[in-house]
Amino acid sequence: MSFFSNFQSDKCPGSISGNPTSGLCEKVCIQAQKIFDACIKQVQLEDYTLTLSDAQPADATYPLTFISAKSLSSEGTITSLSVDRMPDKPGCARVQATVSIPVEVLYTDANGTEGSASSIISVKQDVLLYVPAPSIMPYKITAEVSAVCAEGTFNADDGTFSVDACVTIILKVSIDVQILLPSYGYCTIPPAQDFSQEVCAGFFELPLYPKQGKCCPNK
Repeated sequence: MSFFSNFQSDKCPGSISGNPTSGLCEKVCIQAQKIFDACIKQVQLEDYTLTLSDAQPADATYPLTFISAKSLSSEGTITSLSVDRMPDKPGCARVQATVSIPVEVLYTDANGTEGSASSIISVKQDVLLYVPAPSIMPYKITAEVSAVCAEGTFNADDGTFSVDACVTIILKVSIDVQILLPSYGYCTIPPAQDFSQEVCAGFFELPLYPKQGKCCPNK
């Protein structure tokens, strides 16, 4: 079983039926990340140059043939961050940064040997976001990222790939806070249901012994 495998309990997450205040029993303080603002940007980068590093195996024979490239993590690295508050827009700020996305590049070499290498896709951001007023606990700006490259060509002169990349970046302004929330109490955890292909289901459903038949009548 799991929360969403026909386990019936009002102490589990899921859709609410009836009065949503029924069952509320306490106010709890939890440690959470409060998102003050966020925005998403999706861009297509054409002929973007991927510089390879940490190639495996290290002795690949040129030329290389591109297979694919995709992001290794959903967390981007932010550098060159600049936050300029807008005097004419209270709470709003111009946020400029470079978001770097780690990617893994897959390829084959001239001998048909498969290999992989690391690279970085960097995208400049210049957006408007709500930034909370100064406080003892500072806000932070983070980036959630995703990138995929379906096509690429090898540049033999410098050992790089030129790719067309589809990139998604979500910038968030957040603070780790202690926040007070209404609670229904602790969750009821259902027992685990082991995965099974049930290859023996039909066999195990047979009776242990055959049904007792009637004796043959005397002839």
